[in-house]
Amino acid sequence: MDAEPFASGRSWVHRVDARLRIIAALVYSVILAVSNEFATLMPGLIISVLLTLMARLDAIAVSKRLLTILGFIALIWVMLPLTYNGDSYIQLGPLAISAEGVGLSARISLKTMAISMSFMALIATMSTATLGHALSRLGVSQRLVILLLMTYRYLFVLENEYHRLRRAARVRGFKPGTDLHTYRTYAYLVGMLFIRAAQRAERVYQAMRCRGFKGRFFTIADFPASPNNFMFSLLMAIFAAGLILMEFNW
Repeated sequence: MDAEPFASGRSWVHRVDARLRIIAALVYSVILAVSNEFATLMPGLIISVLLTLMARLDAIAVSKRLLTILGFIALIWVMLPLTYNGDSYIQLGPLAISAEGVGLSARISLKTMAISMSFMALIATMSTATLGHALSRLGVSQRLVILLLMTYRYLFVLENEYHRLRRAARVRGFKPGTDLHTYRTYAYLVGMLFIRAAQRAERVYQAMRCRGFKGRFFTIADFPASPNNFMFSLLMAIFAAGLILMEFNW
C-alpha cells in the first residue's frame, strides 16, 4: 500500500522548499483555528481548495480522506445542535436545536475541512524523510525527528509481522470466534508481536551503532533558494494577511 500517495507529484507546490511549506501550514492552520467569523472561514476553505488544485492532488484520494473526516463531523452535527445551550432554532417534539449549536457546528466543520485540505496540499506532498529533515533544519529536537522517522519506518515492519503471525495461525486451522480459545490465541499473537518488535528493535539499534550512528541522520539533499520559494512565500503571506483583515473587519 502506498502510504505517501501525494509525495511523488511534480506540481509547483512539490518544488517549494519543505521548510517554507511547514511554516506556511502551521501559520495558516493557527489563523483558521482561532478565527470565528464566517467571512474568514469561507475564504479559508476556498484557499485550501485552491492549494489542493495547485498541488494537483488526485481527486479520488482527496475525496476518500475527506469522507473519513466527514464521518467525525457528522457526529458533531448530531450532538452539538441538540446539547449546546442557546435560543431554539428548530423544535422537533421534545428536542430543541439551538441556533448557537448550529453555528458552532458549521464553524468547526469549515475549520476542519480547510485545515485538513491545506495539510494535504502542503505537508502530505513531501515524503516523511523530507519532512523529518526539514523539521531538523527548522531547529526541532533531533530526538523528536528521529522518533518520527523511526516510528514511521517500523510501523509498516510491525504490520507485516502481524500479518505473518496471523497467516501462521490460519494455516494451523485457527478460526476466530467468541470463545476462550480465540481470546487466548489473540493474546498470544499480541504478546509474540511485542516480543518480536523488541528483538527487532535491538537488532536495528546494534546495526545502526555498527554503522556509526550517533543520534543524528545526515543527508546530501539540500533546500536551495529558488523563485518558486519567493512566490510561494508571497502568496501565503497575502492569504494570511487577507484572512486576518477579514477576521477583524478591517
